[in-house]
Amino acid sequence: MSAAASTRAAAPATAVGASPWLIAVLVALAAFMEVLDTTVANVVLPYIAGGMGVSTDEASWVVTTYLVANAVSLTASPFLARRLGRKTFFLACLGLFTLSSLLCAQAWNLDALLLFRIMQGLAGGGMVPVSQSILADAFPPNKRGQAFALFGIAVVVGPVVGPTLGGWLADNISWRWCFLINFPVGLATMAAIAAVLPANKAEGARGVRFDLIGFLLVATFLGALEVVLDRGLEDDWFGSGFIIAMTAVTAIAFVLMIPWEMSRSNPMIDVRMVGSRQFGASFLVMGATGAILYATTQFLPLLLQTDFGYTATWAGLALSPGGIVTMVMMFVIGSISSKVQPKYLIMAGALIIAASMYELTNVYGNLNFWFFARSRMYLGVGLPLIFIPIIAASYDGIPPNRIDMASALINAARNTGGSIGVSIASNVVAHREQFHQARLIENAVPASVQYQNTLQQVTKFFQAHGSSMAEAQQQAVAWIGQQVTLQASLLAYIDVFWVLMILALLAVPLAMTLRKVKLGGAAPAAH
Repeated sequence: MSAAASTRAAAPATAVGASPWLIAVLVALAAFMEVLDTTVANVVLPYIAGGMGVSTDEASWVVTTYLVANAVSLTASPFLARRLGRKTFFLACLGLFTLSSLLCAQAWNLDALLLFRIMQGLAGGGMVPVSQSILADAFPPNKRGQAFALFGIAVVVGPVVGPTLGGWLADNISWRWCFLINFPVGLATMAAIAAVLPANKAEGARGVRFDLIGFLLVATFLGALEVVLDRGLEDDWFGSGFIIAMTAVTAIAFVLMIPWEMSRSNPMIDVRMVGSRQFGASFLVMGATGAILYATTQFLPLLLQTDFGYTATWAGLALSPGGIVTMVMMFVIGSISSKVQPKYLIMAGALIIAASMYELTNVYGNLNFWFFARSRMYLGVGLPLIFIPIIAASYDGIPPNRIDMASALINAARNTGGSIGVSIASNVVAHREQFHQARLIENAVPASVQYQNTLQQVTKFFQAHGSSMAEAQQQAVAWIGQQVTLQASLLAYIDVFWVLMILALLAVPLAMTLRKVKLGGAAPAAH
């Protein structure tokens, strides 16, 4: 691409009279819908299972199929955006996403729902990375930090709102509304984007050739990896022939993918980009951040519901103050990102997130609502310190014709990191709960003086409330058993937060390896 052509392609949207902030709001809204759907289905799986007469395990494929399809389409989105033009591709993805959301709401059985979720995942996978490229074109370099702050709200708050919104809709209306709500919003957003977003020139047949083999290898690797991560615990990991087979597919696709992509002049995934110090470190930091965001979003409400007796709505509300803090901080960080080196903001964000996870390691049975809300607010301060600067750091040194690919890879890092984080947290909870329960039971034996004292005190309590001596003893034994289970569960969740804290701290040395970038925008000025 010549310098003149690059300049024409990079002309900001404001040149044709469209308001860049209106474009930013519309694009962020579309991205918000897509990110929301990565988590909204998690809390309504029991409702889907009950409504369709299937087991919860079968219904969980509603989540898996979406994640797999999403990962597959991410790999093809840079090529398709270049070939069709960003506006055309974005509208096509948004249209398919809106239609498939309506079809999901009307699904008559599980097979139909899975098919429509695949369609929804394929459409959603192309929306988010192209959104970032659209924003980079719509704003001048000195305003991109604020634009990406608005976009970051959609990416970070979406997973938080998902469980709350999904739980409320399922409790009060129907699980089908978790999908149906996208339809009117999607139609309105499509109409607005079609009217205000300027079209960039598509490369068409003159563009680079599609790397079909590379696409198949990358899609197989990411898709099979998502299946392993999402289904591993439920299928007993390597005790399952299916998981063993999918792991083998993942490994083979990865081994074949690396040399193939490195030998292509226009690869589907630029492996050398991922292997570079700057982009590679940014890729890993985004993966770790995605792991923490998705793991805490899924397991903090689960902790509140299982061990503290919260309803799904109140468990979701415990995350809401953190979402408000995140929205405010996004704009604060967006305004200062052009004045402070990304590496320092990322290091500060990682340390704050680590402190938030450390506070959650102090969980015990009598904590109130505001303890959890406060810890989430700390997390809400730390996340924007990473999400906005990581864009500036990852795009630094990337040529204009690789920006779409860089955007797709960063989003793939967030999604895959989120799946890895949820998988790690699931396994820690499952295995450490068994471990702690075994250790606690060793002390809850009749020969223990503490056990006998506790048994006597609890027996007297139940007697005082009207139970006979025999009934009171049975109730006391059952109560002690419940307390052992509760304590084992709390200790397992504490172990999860320790792991996530360590993961956040590992992002600090990675951030230190980032080089200084030219300040003034969240994407390269050459874009």
